Amino acid sequence: MTLQDAYKQLQFQLFEIYDDREATIIADWTMEHITGFSKIDRLMHKQFVLSPEQESLYLLQTKALLAHTPVQYVLGKAWFAGMPFMVNENVLIPRPETEELVDWIVQSNTTPVKKAILDIGTGSGCIPITLKKKMSFALVEAMDISANAIAIAQQNATALGADVHFYTLDIFDKQATSELGIYDIIVSNPPYIKQSEATDMLANVLQYEPAIALFVPDEDALVFYKAIAVFAKSHLGQNGQLFFEINEALGAAVCTLLEEHGFTAVELRKDLQGKDRMVKAVLANVIQ
Repeated sequence: MTLQDAYKQLQFQLFEIYDDREATIIADWTMEHITGFSKIDRLMHKQFVLSPEQESLYLLQTKALLAHTPVQYVLGKAWFAGMPFMVNENVLIPRPETEELVDWIVQSNTTPVKKAILDIGTGSGCIPITLKKKMSFALVEAMDISANAIAIAQQNATALGADVHFYTLDIFDKQATSELGIYDIIVSNPPYIKQSEATDMLANVLQYEPAIALFVPDEDALVFYKAIAVFAKSHLGQNGQLFFEINEALGAAVCTLLEEHGFTAVELRKDLQGKDRMVKAVLANVIQ
């Protein structure tokens, strides 16, 4: 099978699942992963014949893609902030809006003074690792309830040369989390999708991404924000900053919750798509 034939066949099959643009991007990523050829290289070597090993991998990955497996899981890699992160079905695939959240944190802390940062619900580790790379002066820690997720995050930190300390902890375990220190910044992209919203989601998300990192009960959609706000009140230093990624429909509710818990300077920010997706708040009066 030639490279051109393989690419066209994969692209044509993906058109049945995705729109033309997304199908083309997935086909490009897959062929580059299999052959090591960039898009320009593939244009110059259209008649390159796949080796038996490459063709076997091509067939295996095509089958997975046609079963709606996200391309990032098929390839075992997702890009975030210009860096490759190992991902599998134990962690969420990093999203562009999370990059915007990280950028906001960096822009809010440009003075190179020592800061302690904690990421809650770290998944692949994309948030704390990127913060450490961009804020080398910071001491960065992260936690997740999933030991499998922590293992992936640790591998990513090692591969990307980021000194981040990881904990396998449950934010609802008050006794265990009480042992953590005092931080200047706490950030979280917690589960925030209501169970009732699942019907509007794509199959490749529902079938493969970890539900524990996605969904919350309709009747208690702010459950993680409440727990993290309570934790932050005793683990943020004076004028400590709390950053959240949020469900676009819950912006006002999250802001009100934080104000009720004594946070000030609460700010709701839209992402590049014009959706309410991020909140920042300050704990001016430390409550110990």
